Formats: sequence, structure tokens, C-alpha cells
Amino acid sequence: MQCARYAVDAVVLEGRSLRAVADSLGMSKSWVAKQVLRFKGGGYEALIPLCKAPHRRPSQISVELENEIVTIRKHLSEQGFDAGPLTIQYHLHKRHGSSPGRSTIHRVLARRGFVIPQPQKRPRTSWRRFEASLPNETWQADMAHWSIDDGTEQGAKVEILDFVDDYSRLVVAAVALAVATAADVVATFYKGAERWGFPASMLTDNGCIFTAQFRNGRCGFETELATLGIAIKHGLPYHPQTQGKIERFHKTLKRWLRKQPRATSIAQLQGQLDYFVRYYNEERPHSARGMVPPRQAFDALQKDAPDPNKYPMTPHTRVRHNKIDKTGVFTLRHGTKLHHIGVERPHRGRRIIVLVCELDVRVLSEDGELLRHLTLDPSKDYQPITNPP
Repeated sequence: MQCARYAVDAVVLEGRSLRAVADSLGMSKSWVAKQVLRFKGGGYEALIPLCKAPHRRPSQISVELENEIVTIRKHLSEQGFDAGPLTIQYHLHKRHGSSPGRSTIHRVLARRGFVIPQPQKRPRTSWRRFEASLPNETWQADMAHWSIDDGTEQGAKVEILDFVDDYSRLVVAAVALAVATAADVVATFYKGAERWGFPASMLTDNGCIFTAQFRNGRCGFETELATLGIAIKHGLPYHPQTQGKIERFHKTLKRWLRKQPRATSIAQLQGQLDYFVRYYNEERPHSARGMVPPRQAFDALQKDAPDPNKYPMTPHTRVRHNKIDKTGVFTLRHGTKLHHIGVERPHRGRRIIVLVCELDVRVLSEDGELLRHLTLDPSKDYQPITNPP
């Protein structure tokens, strides 16, 4: 404003040339001429710079819609559910049939103070992603720690065993346990497979409940997978990113659990897990699958299946490593049924090798001593010591 008035006064009042004034100000001759022309048309007020902002913004959302975005964000966050721009966009589209873009919702959340900048986070361009191309092509399994309220300050430690479909992110099974054992892994796997079908492969970490390869052997879970023709894969030690999908599920699950009343028993925690799994599978949109719930993505494609000819071992020819419990009994699965086999009580606590061929079962000590030889009766849960060979 001051520069324009000086130029006008120098030309109009002093009678200086346009070029001389332009040279003294370091401006162009046309700019000086434009200021003089504006002055002659409207006086000094015409020299005030005009606002260059548009008079209307067709793409700007209304205040009411901004408030609805904030309300959805608060509602989802209070319940412990995901509340990112994609999830909010999904709920808006479900309500109104249309919604603003993801970047618009992100800007609203940032402007309202819901987004905290995190420049230290690893950029997405550096990620190396992999995923299955069909449902049941690969399942991921892992165990997470949690605590329940037992009256103490720290609470009682429990474990949550989960199976997730790699392609659809469907939660195949989620079970709360005091301590997850190898037998629990097998039982949970069969429970999930009974409803969703068997996978073609399994991906787990190197926990002792999933693998015994570092002990130069096979655990019960690996043996069961081999007999079914299911390939088993393990991530590198201390590299949980390999099982990133189930690790991310644990983050989502724990965030939701923290918003719920603290469970006072494993049964109550299991009830919370069942509720969340139903919501996660049936209602919650998943960004990795085009913002559709995992169940919808799972049902949309043909399912993969295990290859029964992948391994020479059959369900009735196998080697098991086990331990006799304090009652003189160990467990052995035949088909889908778990049998309890008795051994003499003096062998309590001993580690054993079980050789199974059809219904013929031989129980050996680690030194090769034959402890028991029996013919399994599939109709009985308990196989007593008096059972003839």
C-alpha cells in the first residue's frame, strides 16, 4: 500500500515519468502505470490490495459434517475401536451413502487436535509387504499376554492364543488360557478348522508351543500339521514383523480390552474375546481388504486347502515326544479325539517317545526302554494299564 501510494504521488503530484519512478522503486513500468490507473478510477482506496482468496469453496465440508466426524472419532475411541480416517469414512458412507475423502477427514482431525505428528515413524515406502492371495492359504498363530483382576495390584497373568487368516484377516480362533500349552495349540487349531476349514500352510514364531526344531525334534502341533499335509513356516528369531498381521491384531485387541471393565476370571475374559471377535469379523471394516469386514473378504473367494501328499507321514504313522504327568498319564490324539493313556506311576515326570502305527502304540523312554505297548481303542477316552497289547 505504501509503495503504491509513493508511486502514484511521484507521478501525479510531482510529474515524474513512469520509467523514472519504476527504476527508483525497483518495479516494472507497467506496475507503476497500473497503480496510477487504479488511483484515477477510485482514489487512494483503490490502491488497497484485494483479497485473493476464493469467494466460495465448493469442496469445503460443512461445520455439521465436521462435527459428525469428530463425534464418530470420539465414539469409536471411547469404545477402544479403530478410529482412523478410513474407518470414519466407512461409517459416514454407511450413514449417508457418500463421504468426504480420506485426506479431508484427516485434515479435519488434525485441525481439531486429534492427530499428533509422528515424524519419527518409519515411512510406508520402506515397508516390504507380503500376503496370501486366497483365504486359508496361510494362517498366522501367536500368543499374547494379558492380566485379569484377582484382587491384587498387578493382577493374574493369563495368555490369549489366536489364529488369524493371512488373506482376509479373519480371526479363526481366540482363546483365553491360564498358560498356553502345545496341547492347547492343537485343540484350538482343530476348533478353528472345524468351522473355517483347514489351511494350506501355517506361519508362527519360534515359541516352544509351536515348534521343536531348535530341540531337534517335532512338537505335537508340527506333527499334526504334517499328518494333514499342511506346510508350516516360522519367522526369524526376534523378528516379529514376519508375523505382522497377527501382531497388529494383538494391538487392536488390547486397545479394545483396555476400554472394557477388567475381567475377573478367564471365563469372563473369554466372553469379552468372543464379543470382540464377532465384531471384528462381521462388522469392523479392514483397510487391507478394501474397507470390508474380514468375514466378507473370506467368503468372497474360493478357499485354499492342504495337500495330503505333501508329507509321507500319515495320521496313523508318527513319532510323538511327550511327558508323563503326575498321575502317570499322557495324552495322544487319534483323528480329532484326544485319548489319555495310562503308564505305571513310577514313571511319573519322565519324558517319553511315542511310536504310533495305525492303532499300535509303543511308549519308549528317552533311553529306548519300552514302557508300554498297547492297541489303542478309539471308542474309549482313557486307555487303562490293564488294556492287553
